[in-house]
Amino acid sequence: MFDRYVALGDSTTEGLIDPRPDGSFRGWADRLAEQLAAGNPALRYANLAVRGRRIPQVHEEQLGPALALEPDLATVVAGLNDLLHRRYDPVGTAGHLEAMLGSLRAGGATVMTFTLPDLSSVVPLARIVRARLIEYNDAIRAAGASSGAIVVDIAAEPVSRDPRLWSPDRLHASPLGHQRIAAALAYALGLEGTDRTWAEPLRTAPRRPPHALITAELLWAQRYFTPWLLRRLRGRSSGDGRVAKRPSLTPVVVGVGEG
Repeated sequence: MFDRYVALGDSTTEGLIDPRPDGSFRGWADRLAEQLAAGNPALRYANLAVRGRRIPQVHEEQLGPALALEPDLATVVAGLNDLLHRRYDPVGTAGHLEAMLGSLRAGGATVMTFTLPDLSSVVPLARIVRARLIEYNDAIRAAGASSGAIVVDIAAEPVSRDPRLWSPDRLHASPLGHQRIAAALAYALGLEGTDRTWAEPLRTAPRRPPHALITAELLWAQRYFTPWLLRRLRGRSSGDGRVAKRPSLTPVVVGVGEG
């Protein structure tokens, strides 16, 4: 049973794009906290993640505050923004992750992370960084082994590449994707009532005609890729000026956010 859960990371951990009825973002970390609180109402939870952060920023900005909260459970998921950067440093990225996992473990926490799905079959652009992704996932597994952190190998499950688990921007999980991720971590923790249904494939979706696929690609490029590229060219981030949504340990209200 855990009493203090702290989540570190970027937009994936912040909860994009899993909206609550009030417009705020829920996400897999909130969902996991709700599952933990269902078994332990005394649980307190903090989410230090901020969208757009690269892994050196997560390390510098979030690890210290996380350790100060003395968690007995922590999750660290970061590195995707680094993979997409033109000056990607594989050694440095892996080193930051291993250092965070190790520090949190040394502080007495059970620590978790997970591998990142290969979306090259969903997003043609992802093929450019596929080699980086495969290498980084190997680094995540190695960091888990060296630090004693739990690595949930989501990338190893074929369902992780189902487009329905991903939002229209093809970068963030859909509500269903966040639900599956939370279920995977809950199962890895051995929470009561969990099983491996999170890894089961979805029902086969109807095949889309070629013209619909082309239209979808054009809309994606206009609505998501072009704004993202422009921010990168201007040296800006989606997280500029933003702070953590839940910077301190607070109680979890179970059931809030359904809808």
